[in-house]
Amino acid sequence: MRYRILLAGKNNVIKDDFFGHLEKDFELQTVSLRFGDIVSHLRYFKPHALVVCMRNESDDDIGVFSAVKSRLANYNVPTILIGSEEECGEFETGTGKMSALVITRPASLRNIRDSIFEFVENWQKEKGEETAFDEVDDKQADKIIQAKPAEPAEQIEPKPEEKKNILVVDDDPMMLKLIKEQLKDTYSVATAINSNIAFKFLEKKKTDLILLDYEMPGENGAQMLEKVRNNEATAQLPVIFLTGINDKDKIRKVLELKPQGYLLKPIDRDKLRDIIQKNIV
Repeated sequence: MRYRILLAGKNNVIKDDFFGHLEKDFELQTVSLRFGDIVSHLRYFKPHALVVCMRNESDDDIGVFSAVKSRLANYNVPTILIGSEEECGEFETGTGKMSALVITRPASLRNIRDSIFEFVENWQKEKGEETAFDEVDDKQADKIIQAKPAEPAEQIEPKPEEKKNILVVDDDPMMLKLIKEQLKDTYSVATAINSNIAFKFLEKKKTDLILLDYEMPGENGAQMLEKVRNNEATAQLPVIFLTGINDKDKIRKVLELKPQGYLLKPIDRDKLRDIIQKNIV
């Protein structure tokens, strides 16, 4: 198998060696030392490992990896560190020992290749095979989008059968999980990672409101909203966009689609509850 490797760090010599000599062994992409860039690559490239090629990284650089540590864990992506003994020690201290494999220099390219390949192969066997969210079949899709059974409600909550039904559509599984946790005490929440799964759900289940990610690979939020509005069965459904866009012109384009509202990411829990309460019928 040709494993996907995401290369980060300031040692361009090692990264060039990967592309010059190991491209037949691994599918490679590089990423900057920006938090958002790393997270985007985790979502779309879906690497089997993050390889950090160390060379004089600053404390701020190391802080970025520490910040992205939880995202790596959520995507089940191990961190492999290549650097001098001193560099590796500073990285491990600054990140709370986040590396699953440390390769200290000097090391031959062949040893680096063999060590990474053997480690990733064993990691995949131990952690189980990955599931590509954009390649699930219909049965898997049904499992993904089904809301969990409602927990016994306290007296102050509406009865489970009286809860309004919300569908959250976002390609980020962690965002889906976060929103579901924020709303599950008041609403029945189902989730979908793309528009195809969302429409399968809408065909089968009563839905009172849609929370829709604006930027998604494949069919984006704007395209999905257009289909929702053109379908007689869903035309009147309130739709609220979730977006990372903070550019005024782009926000204006979002509003031209006439959703019931929009929220900027990261989502504020109180604002989310407030806008839902104002728009859900």
